[in-house]
Amino acid sequence: MRADLIPSAFRPGLWPRLRPLAAGAATALALSLSCAGPAMAQNAPGAEDLRALIYYLDHNDQRAVQAEMRRLRAQFPQWTPPSDVADLRAVGQSTTASVDTQPIWARLERQDYAGARALIDAARARVPSWTPDAEMIRVMETGEQQQAFDAAYGARDLNAAIAAVRRVPALMRCDRINNAWRLAELYANADQNGNAVTTYRGVLGSCSRSADAVSTLEKANDVASWDEMQQLFAVARQTAPSNAAALDQLEERLRAGRGGSAARRSSTTASASASAPAPTAPAPSAPAPSASAPVANAGIPVASLPLRGDGRAARVRSLKEQGNWGACLAESASPRSLDVLYERAWCAYNLDRTGEALAGFTAVAQRGGALGSDVPRDSRFGMMLAYLNLNMTEEAARLAASTNLTQSQRVEVETTILDQRGVRAYLQNDYGQAISYFNALETLSGSLRRDLAMLRGYSYLNNDQPQRALEEFTRLNNELSTDETRAAISSVRGIMSGL
Repeated sequence: MRADLIPSAFRPGLWPRLRPLAAGAATALALSLSCAGPAMAQNAPGAEDLRALIYYLDHNDQRAVQAEMRRLRAQFPQWTPPSDVADLRAVGQSTTASVDTQPIWARLERQDYAGARALIDAARARVPSWTPDAEMIRVMETGEQQQAFDAAYGARDLNAAIAAVRRVPALMRCDRINNAWRLAELYANADQNGNAVTTYRGVLGSCSRSADAVSTLEKANDVASWDEMQQLFAVARQTAPSNAAALDQLEERLRAGRGGSAARRSSTTASASASAPAPTAPAPSAPAPSASAPVANAGIPVASLPLRGDGRAARVRSLKEQGNWGACLAESASPRSLDVLYERAWCAYNLDRTGEALAGFTAVAQRGGALGSDVPRDSRFGMMLAYLNLNMTEEAARLAASTNLTQSQRVEVETTILDQRGVRAYLQNDYGQAISYFNALETLSGSLRRDLAMLRGYSYLNNDQPQRALEEFTRLNNELSTDETRAAISSVRGIMSGL
């Protein structure tokens, strides 16, 4: 399958790292109904904006109609919906005037993102029904945040660097690996070695090139303990077993540099123990987290904390249950007991302070058994969510295999694991495996998100199953016709006509 026959939004080289469903974040696939960001605001919805609403009206799906109306009112507060549905359809079915996008792309190529935004705003003012395509938005937003990240790194501003990454997680893709290294460096400069190690772990869990793994481990060696380094090596071996020889040599060199034994680990043993399970097979069992397991440092002396005794426990728990995460963190600063640390970890997780959350959950999972029968289990569940938030899929899978989760917890974790494994297999051009993961996810959850279904369709196409691809894209197009589904159908039919 030629890559140029796949729309750019689906090409593996353009796919950013995914955030897990448990964190409430969407994958990076930009569908036509959601590609315009806040900066593209207008007074009234255009044809593309109304496409979903008209679809739900035609299918008499009243719940979806009401939800879509709430979204449109929030996005277009000055808009008054027409009283006649026919008028609504007239807008939705109107022909969109053309816009010359070449000047916009020229600005983007020069990295003049402010200029590109100005041209887009001007075009939308002239043609209100026009919407910049998903690729244009992706290139612009990624470029803007890359510039913001570079400026933050130059100023040694950790918070600003984190903010840029949160706005565009694609900055942490393997093809931008230098960003992850720089972020880890900023963490280390801020005496947050644990978060630096967590960042390096995320790189090793996602990037399979031998040179990337070796450089990442060399950098991690400056801030990680040797116990942490051994676990980082294990992650790297699991991600790419073919790199075992190079990793063995590096481990021997780094160990010798610390004055330790230079005994080498067996490549065969390492590769076998790190192999990933098939989508329909259970993940290999893993022991409970040990006291020596690496924990993202949150500046908390967890080893000395008693189970209870911090008088703020009830207040912190109440704030957590109210969903007041910021007040919860403020109230629980410098926790003096494990029960307060446990509540704080959930609040940190919900504010995307994943490293700190992982530290808290791990400590409670190790030492908080006496807090109640559910607390150790729920702490391990929190660890899994944090791992998945960091795209450390296999760490979450191993922990899930050794934990007696509730049914709802297991479904939440396993659906996210299958989601991430499926996308990763697609990115690695292992299309048959991607199809297996997506099918397993559909069986487990009862449905498959539209973006993943599109990927499954392209996986069929790249796996020499064009008829299955056509069936998938046709089904999606019948549900809701978009530029992406129409382009996909056209691509498949073009390929099939040449067979």
